[in-house]
Amino acid sequence: MIAMRIERWGLGLLLALAVAASADPRLKVSDDRRSLVRENGEPFFYLGDTVWELFHRYGREDVVRYLDDRASKGFTVIQAVALAEFDGLHAPNPYGFTPLIDDDPTRPDVRPGPENDYWDHVDFAVDAANQRGLTVGFLPSWGDKWNILRGVGPEIFTPQNAEAYGEWLGTRYRDKDLIWILGGDRTIDEDDDAAIIRAMARGLRRGDGGAHLMTFHPRGGHSSSENFHDDEWLDFNMRQNGHNASFTEAYARTIEDYRRTPTKPVIDGEPIYEDHPVSFRAQENGHSVAADVRRPLYWDLFSGAFGHTYGHHSIWQMWQPGRKPVNYPLLPWFEALDAPGAGQMQYGRRLLESRPLAGRIPDDAVIVPDEVATAVPGAGKYRLKATRDAGGAWAMVYTPSGRPFTVDFGKLSGEEVRAWWFNPRDGAAQQIGVFPRQGQRRFFPPAPGEMLDWVLVLDDVSKGYPPPGSRPVR
Repeated sequence: MIAMRIERWGLGLLLALAVAASADPRLKVSDDRRSLVRENGEPFFYLGDTVWELFHRYGREDVVRYLDDRASKGFTVIQAVALAEFDGLHAPNPYGFTPLIDDDPTRPDVRPGPENDYWDHVDFAVDAANQRGLTVGFLPSWGDKWNILRGVGPEIFTPQNAEAYGEWLGTRYRDKDLIWILGGDRTIDEDDDAAIIRAMARGLRRGDGGAHLMTFHPRGGHSSSENFHDDEWLDFNMRQNGHNASFTEAYARTIEDYRRTPTKPVIDGEPIYEDHPVSFRAQENGHSVAADVRRPLYWDLFSGAFGHTYGHHSIWQMWQPGRKPVNYPLLPWFEALDAPGAGQMQYGRRLLESRPLAGRIPDDAVIVPDEVATAVPGAGKYRLKATRDAGGAWAMVYTPSGRPFTVDFGKLSGEEVRAWWFNPRDGAAQQIGVFPRQGQRRFFPPAPGEMLDWVLVLDDVSKGYPPPGSRPVR
């Protein structure tokens, strides 16, 4: 069987993948502690996708198909779990392998030869991602003690074996392009929970020699900052703002993490997925649509997040006919690859990269509130958000609906302001006009509609910026 797989894939490709190391310089936190950059100073936009079961349920053909698609859509980070949620200790991967011997984290089941164990398949996926320019958001295990939400699997971790397992992983993947994401949909309820996470972080750092950034993925509505903000190993905060379709208290707290001291970058590692039951109540609320996943993209980015994470309800669990579904998926994973929201995430990335990112700040004061505040700046799924250059060179306002609103030109620099409409649904920009930088001005989106979102982009004319979303500006 192994020989047949080698013949099918081609020996040259497999060997290349097996020895591949990232061609990209390592990631680090920027000097202003607001974003991530490569060691050569190149800005890094974290546009992630959650494919938690990539190492566990996806075969090699599936891995390649999925990664090719995500690379083509502008994603930069793929979030996947080594010890997966759905009986990842005992249910074998497509090649019949499981990760550990006797559920012991100090005894990974590693066997001689290529393609001969569970970890060889993890290697394949990591290398295949790196070769496509994708960084892997690598979760060592789902949960803190690997006590599965649905009661599948034992509590296998202690501080001692978590540190040993972390060191083994850190050593094995030391030269790969990845980010360590500890936790996995958990809150820290007891002291030993935090001790396990900190021990695993120590092991990873010992194993990789400090080669990779590290964060923590919390339970919905929570943030890594609640338990670990002051820990030296936590390089940036990760939130899980959850699967609500409105601007809830969770989304409002992205800016709270942005304002914490000491300063650390912040990102939403799990907002509402596309085609996901809204608030986990499919029968009452139905499933989310593309507009529901676009809104958190701009809410989070314009609240100071350095990137964003997308997810699709079918893809994270790799649902397909014949497999037990989790919470009403609508499509097989391979059809869900082309869900509209997945293709629209790249437009938010392109928009921000078309303006200088250094010095970007959240600032809702760009928006002039109406007498009825729930109209502008809005509430629920109609909440407007604004971000701008600290020096006033540019500003952006996101509106989830085609309602008119007023902005304060006093937040900008220069004598004249060029205004644009940017369409989050197709990435197109259209110029509105050039105006004196005086007082306030009201803008009317090109098309009305409660699900037709827009971004107003305002530029200091003297800066000569290109149309929004057209090309990166460094």
